[in-house]
Amino acid sequence: MPKPIRIWLAPPGPNPWKVIIVLEELQIPYEITSIRFENIKAKPFIDLNPNGRVPAIEDPNTGLTLWETGAIILYLIEQYDTEKKLTYDTVVERNRLNQWLMFQVSGQGPYYGQATWFQVLHSEKIPSAINRYVEEAKRVCGVLEGSLAGKKWLVGDKITFADLAFVPWNDRLDAVLMCEGEKKFEGFPLVKAWHESMISRPSWKKAMEIRAKLMDIQGLAWNGMPKGVSNMEEYVEKIKKDAEAAGK
Repeated sequence: MPKPIRIWLAPPGPNPWKVIIVLEELQIPYEITSIRFENIKAKPFIDLNPNGRVPAIEDPNTGLTLWETGAIILYLIEQYDTEKKLTYDTVVERNRLNQWLMFQVSGQGPYYGQATWFQVLHSEKIPSAINRYVEEAKRVCGVLEGSLAGKKWLVGDKITFADLAFVPWNDRLDAVLMCEGEKKFEGFPLVKAWHESMISRPSWKKAMEIRAKLMDIQGLAWNGMPKGVSNMEEYVEKIKKDAEAAGK
């Protein structure tokens, strides 16, 4: 049995949970170090990831410290998925999996993230920016919808790390599009069925139970803001006041 991998995360954002569900699916032992948003660009975390983004992992089994979710997922698959549970060992399928993972980290994540920022977190509503990123989020869904035609999974005949990587951001598509939850996949029935088949898995349910507990410990609302704070400017001001009160 390998030693537990330490995963550093801040609970609100989607990206750490991509790694958690892969760890859960592969039953890799892990330990969580949960930090607050205001500490991801401060020591000790900044020493692990100079880019100041979560997650990052420390693997005592290999001595490797690694950040960026795409790199972490590929590492976990290569190092620990010896039974090829979430991957394939054939050239075509393996590279197609990598292709979809790259699309997730370069397409879905950034566009959904910017849509969420301008819809929810930014204090000023800028219609042109909101429209730009909302339309890009819908375009990403359209790419997935077309690619799922006639099949259940993105590659091959089983769930893989490529499918799982899309779950955390798709799960909050209603916040991205600012629509009712039951309407978030409107026009994308194949994406809806694909997503629902994955969030019913024990790995996702376990990840969301952990997230809920960590969010509650930090006193955070669903959108990652402290309860009673409505946008990022208010959050930054609160962080500043809290630091002054603590004499920092």
